Amino acid sequence: MEENSGSTRLILHPLDLSDINQNQCSWPTQVSDDENNGSFSCKDSPIFSVAMGMKRKRNIMQKKNEQNAKPRAMKYQWKVAAHKALYMEDPWKEFHLDELEVETAIRYRYNALCKKWVVDKVNIKMAKEPFNHGAMRSCYRVKKPSHVSSGNWAHASNYVAKRYMEDVDRKIYFEDVKLQMDAKLWSEEYNRHNPPKKVDIFQMYVIELCNRSGKPLYHLEHYIEGNYIKYNSNSGFISREAIRLTPQAFSHFTFERSGHELIVVDIQGVGDLYTDPQIHTVSGKEYGDGNLGIKGMALFFHSHVCNNICGSLGLSPFDLAPSEKRVNKKILQTQQSCKTRVRGTEEICILPSQYERSHLTEFLRARTPTFSDSSPPDSPIDAEISDSSRQPRSSESSNRTMSYSSEDMDGKDEEKSEDDSDDCCNLGNSSDSCMGSLRRNRYDSESSATSVDEHDRIAFQNLLARKSRPSSVLNEVQLRKLMENTDNIKSETSVLGQVHLEMAKYYELGRFLAEDEEDYDHDAALFHMQHAADCGIMEAVIIMARLHLHLQHDLLVGISVTENQEKGVEFMLKAAKGGDRAAIIFMAKAYDTGENLGLVRSRSWKEAVYWYDRAVNMEETDAGGEFDACMDDPTYQLLSRQADLYRQGGFGLEKDPNRAGELYQEAADAAMAAMKGRLANKFYMLAEEAWGELEE
Repeated sequence: MEENSGSTRLILHPLDLSDINQNQCSWPTQVSDDENNGSFSCKDSPIFSVAMGMKRKRNIMQKKNEQNAKPRAMKYQWKVAAHKALYMEDPWKEFHLDELEVETAIRYRYNALCKKWVVDKVNIKMAKEPFNHGAMRSCYRVKKPSHVSSGNWAHASNYVAKRYMEDVDRKIYFEDVKLQMDAKLWSEEYNRHNPPKKVDIFQMYVIELCNRSGKPLYHLEHYIEGNYIKYNSNSGFISREAIRLTPQAFSHFTFERSGHELIVVDIQGVGDLYTDPQIHTVSGKEYGDGNLGIKGMALFFHSHVCNNICGSLGLSPFDLAPSEKRVNKKILQTQQSCKTRVRGTEEICILPSQYERSHLTEFLRARTPTFSDSSPPDSPIDAEISDSSRQPRSSESSNRTMSYSSEDMDGKDEEKSEDDSDDCCNLGNSSDSCMGSLRRNRYDSESSATSVDEHDRIAFQNLLARKSRPSSVLNEVQLRKLMENTDNIKSETSVLGQVHLEMAKYYELGRFLAEDEEDYDHDAALFHMQHAADCGIMEAVIIMARLHLHLQHDLLVGISVTENQEKGVEFMLKAAKGGDRAAIIFMAKAYDTGENLGLVRSRSWKEAVYWYDRAVNMEETDAGGEFDACMDDPTYQLLSRQADLYRQGGFGLEKDPNRAGELYQEAADAAMAAMKGRLANKFYMLAEEAWGELEE
């Protein structure tokens, strides 16, 4: 301000650095304004002008526009994709399939839920020459109209008919359909747990061209355009070029949800629409030559790395050795680039409720039902195949195997005709590859070929919930201990332990040997053998016992560990309790002589007699009382040694000459049966001497 001749003038001078430094304390603090969408408001200040506030607001709006640009672009892309899907031209229009002659085919559809075949007739037009072929089958273009447009071939749907290039048994065609339909039910069970991306498996049928010579059979599937990718195989292969989370999580899910009874692998197809899967079962039977059984499960878990989808579904990681984790670290790093993320709304698969945790006995009893195994039919044209006018219903849940699922992914049964549902398409969830996004509606008639009662679906859902069990050895061991301590529940062989045993064997065979390695990973092989033993696998228990006792062993012969008698005796005692004859005799001799007992246990003839007697009784039960000349420690030797202990007495065993005479008599009879006459006479004399001591 400047006063001059009674008047006042305002003179403005630009601020310099000294003015700003002096007024720092008067600067207003920026306060977040939630009502202004996260912008910052400040009080009036002589330092900041209105123009500076407008510049700040413009920057904030620019950032918001950049953040919203990508979602808007994606929404626009989906609109374009939906428009193209609705108005796209027939990709096979140029081949003029509608001009071919009409053929009548008998169609066989498999109801995986009820284990029934349904037969009807359909009209098709098939190209004469294949347009593609794989390693085993040739592919033919096919047109099949729906039930609604049966006479309009211009709007008929595109199918692919596949036929084996080599002559195979006709039964194989039906077994392939059964495999794929069983796998389809597992995809529905997976979808029921609301994963980030839902999956589906092609509906496949068998058609028989009865008017052609020889009545050839074909597999019939919908034709879906897109980028066909093989994500994993039935022998542990995982695609490095197309790393996906969903296919691997789906395979892991089927292993746990089935209670380790099976695993669906060989995942391949367009996006998350799969075809030609393979199922490994515990028995290794059914589902063709591609069923590698427990060996196939071991190959899968050797290369499987759990991802965030596995964790969100409650799947427990499979135990791997530290060296294996380091090798799989590259896969884990690659998985971080995958775009699929969990939403936090997935249904956990197997965790028991609070009530079940407090009532473990009831929980275990509910988890051990009896299931029957149904084998594939010798011929599909039998009692299993019924006319479509007589659609069968199954009300007995006892006839179902574990390859069943619960409801469809939307949880609703829509009343549609079977042909109509076959050919309906809609725009479904996208795949990671952004290809093959056309999905067929999941009607009940399409997934099972016949209508199914809701009661059956709920029964299957409860069945799977009872059978589900984790993939970690810690949980497996705890569960087995609870089962052993629970009345009326028999502890069955652990499939998880068998998987670890097969992995140890694969290491010794060099199956997992890297190109730059000369010897297999001893630490990893021993790790899996240890876990197999922890799960109660008898073969692994014996190997671990012999390893720690430095005894001769058949597996992992190139591995040696520090001698540990305490640990070795623990494993040997576990094998003896499990019924292994060699382990039983080892414990009997150890308690008899006091050798190989370690520091915890001491010499005890009472325990020795118990184990000798158990070995003798096991021989009589298992061998039918017959003597095996090649048997180590034959029966007469075990009986005579028991007699010696009773005759002498000591180390916790009371002297009993009468019992000693009886045992000598039994030993003599066993020796006579083994054609050991002189030895038998010796035992008869010892029996008389023992009874003579009794009279004295």
